[in-house]
Amino acid sequence: MSRQSGGLSKSKSKRKVAHSDWLIDGLQPLRPPQKMTVTQWVDQNIILDHSAAIPGPYKSWRTPYVQGIMDAFADPEIEEMWFCKPTQVGGSQLMLNIIGYIIAQDPSPTLIVYPTEEFAKSFSKTRIQPMIQLCPALRVKYLPLESTDTELHFIDMILYLGWSNSATSLAGRPIRFLFFDETSKYPSRVGKEPSPFELAIERTNTFPHNRKIVGASTPLLKTCKVWDMRDKANEVQEFHTPCPHCGYYQPFRFKPKLKWPAGSNADDARDLAYYECESCNGRITDSEKTVAERAGEWRATSKRGSGRRVTWFGLNAIYSPWIRFGDVAYKFLKSKDDPDELQNFVNSWLGEAWEDAAVRMSADTILERQSEYEETVVPDDALILTGGVDVQQDCLYWTVRAWAPGLTSWNIAHGQVLDWQDIEQVMNRTWTKRSGEELLVALCAVDSGNDTDIVYDFCFDNQEWAIPIKGASNPMLMRFKISTIDRVNSRAHGTRLVIVDGNQYKSMIASRMNRENGRGSWMVHSECDRAYAEQITSEERVPVKSGSQTLQLWRPKTTHPNNHYLDAEVYAACAADLMQVRYLDDATPEDAKEKQEAALQPSMPKGWTEPKKSWV
Repeated sequence: MSRQSGGLSKSKSKRKVAHSDWLIDGLQPLRPPQKMTVTQWVDQNIILDHSAAIPGPYKSWRTPYVQGIMDAFADPEIEEMWFCKPTQVGGSQLMLNIIGYIIAQDPSPTLIVYPTEEFAKSFSKTRIQPMIQLCPALRVKYLPLESTDTELHFIDMILYLGWSNSATSLAGRPIRFLFFDETSKYPSRVGKEPSPFELAIERTNTFPHNRKIVGASTPLLKTCKVWDMRDKANEVQEFHTPCPHCGYYQPFRFKPKLKWPAGSNADDARDLAYYECESCNGRITDSEKTVAERAGEWRATSKRGSGRRVTWFGLNAIYSPWIRFGDVAYKFLKSKDDPDELQNFVNSWLGEAWEDAAVRMSADTILERQSEYEETVVPDDALILTGGVDVQQDCLYWTVRAWAPGLTSWNIAHGQVLDWQDIEQVMNRTWTKRSGEELLVALCAVDSGNDTDIVYDFCFDNQEWAIPIKGASNPMLMRFKISTIDRVNSRAHGTRLVIVDGNQYKSMIASRMNRENGRGSWMVHSECDRAYAEQITSEERVPVKSGSQTLQLWRPKTTHPNNHYLDAEVYAACAADLMQVRYLDDATPEDAKEKQEAALQPSMPKGWTEPKKSWV
């Protein structure tokens, strides 16, 4: 018996214990993470969905410049990282990659701040949650039943999504990792609270020794956060690539080394552009650029103080694998003569801040913009008319402006009246070209800041050509937005109300006013009076401190200025945007009438809704 018992005991000791698959799978999330760099983890785990340029497993070698930025996230010497980027370089995906690494490798409470709530929820649904579902290492830790679009729960951390215009979404719970996305679209303050940056950064105070702050954005003006951090960073880094001819390492810069034959038009430049090496002057082609970038590396071009606590990375669209040298040349030549398009090129292609060149306006500048057309005469090239009305307690200031392709415009008449019947007569009369062709005002924007109820009723009764407008109390992301009238007792309840950012339109007027008369200029009729010119130039743009930012805002030159015509012109310009005059094409004499008729049928922007109507 003793021998049998001993035999049984021995056989049992050698038997392997079989665990159920469900138990093994359930313990997987508790396995300690494998030590690897951010780039190594991303290349092994991230899968891109069908919306990506190249769906399937993510490969960082396709965009080599992201590798250094991702690996810098795990560098203990770096507390803040700022990435100043153009579009089309994979910046949003780079941030998603780092967030995936956090969830899998270093789980800690994390907050991502987006410009608006709508943006945050949309990005969560279309980018973050699909990434989690496609990646097994993330999916196994995800708790979908406990999550919402703005609060994603995992077995060992929570990922919060906040938005820059809500103090509630930025304050409260402690976080270790903080991300700011598209910071140039943030407001300067959150209501009466400090800037969104200050509110969010305060949440990291619980982790003073191992917190990490990451910001990424396309820059706008030199005062924007991501560009401002360039001057405050301990280290500024640029991506250097070797010349295929001499091996010299250099960053790609638009000037002075991106070249094309002198006198080339945009189409020719797209085919003939190349990059010239700073050292040997050798020509670098697009195919050579791709190979050179894979051997590239980030190098510090500026250092302040000691250490790398705050590191700034700068890039331009030349590095993008989806953009050729010729594409950059083409875009520049197409946009260089239009201030708005040139700013977009500088911001979205070069990844640089726009240095606003709109200068202090003077009455003499206005009078220099007088055209050959007399008062009330519509210029030959004009396709559409818009109006603007500034409402004062004792009178109404109005303007009528004609628009042609290229945002070319003329003031054909302006004036001051005492009652609303006069406004109806002005805006409903016919305006005539020298050829005899007649036009009507397509849309008139009426100030609703004063006598609000009267304005609402007036616009409701004349809604086929009039719309109420109201100046925004704070700078906006867009030039205007569509809202609705919420006064329950008003007949206009539920109809459209335009909220306008006057600063953006005043800057547009100033920049175009300083162009010589011709295409794209902001002009007046040949009998323009000085009183009108002085009101148009009654304000100037000055730097205004707002929290941690300095904004360029329009302010009166004197204590009690008369700026009513300027406001009326802002409203007329907004009405033109509502009628989409920015998209007018050049018309030949034969099809000008057809284009005018088409322009009079407003194609409203996204967000525009038809007014609520009673059954009658």
